[in-house]
Amino acid sequence: MIIEQPAIYLRWIYPKALWRMNHDERAVYLTFDDGPIPESTPFILQTLREFGIKATFFMVGDNVRKYPDLYNQIIDEGHLVGNHTHNHISGFRHSLHNYCYNVEKANAYIHSHLFRPPHGWIRHDQYVALAQKGFQMVMWDLVTRDYSKWLTAEDVIDNVKRYARNGSIITFHDSLKAIDKLRTALPACIKWLKEQGYEFRVFNSGK
Repeated sequence: MIIEQPAIYLRWIYPKALWRMNHDERAVYLTFDDGPIPESTPFILQTLREFGIKATFFMVGDNVRKYPDLYNQIIDEGHLVGNHTHNHISGFRHSLHNYCYNVEKANAYIHSHLFRPPHGWIRHDQYVALAQKGFQMVMWDLVTRDYSKWLTAEDVIDNVKRYARNGSIITFHDSLKAIDKLRTALPACIKWLKEQGYEFRVFNSGK
């Protein structure tokens, strides 16, 4: 559970980050990390389109550089985008200057105030510096673990059924590691969430 649904003490580390939205509203926020890439993004977009819902894509800047048409398609279809660094780098392995530079480099392609750190961790000085630059850090209330080679598509579906709740920020991955499972799990999860009465929302883009 500490992985799928982060414990409360982990949320205290970054107190101004978004972990979960309004607890009183029957709504969830779908997010996709690590894209865009041609092997997975088109399927995700097609699925979202078929269900008539919007999501937020936390993108790697270098992927946007390589696949600008996919970035434009995401924007054109009304989805929100966020920054996931330019090279999917770890905050603990880079200096404050290099990490912030990598985020700014990505934002030259992504153009978003929303930021999610790869692996869900950055150092406190990096967190503070990015906040001062106007970035809103978005974490998650439920990570599906669709990237794990140890989990099946059914396991991913079960994680969503077990941990989704009012205001959940749900993290999937727009990646090679996840796409084989998502072909089954993503439509099944969306269908189940709809059956439970959840609305699908995105974050405030004007913040």
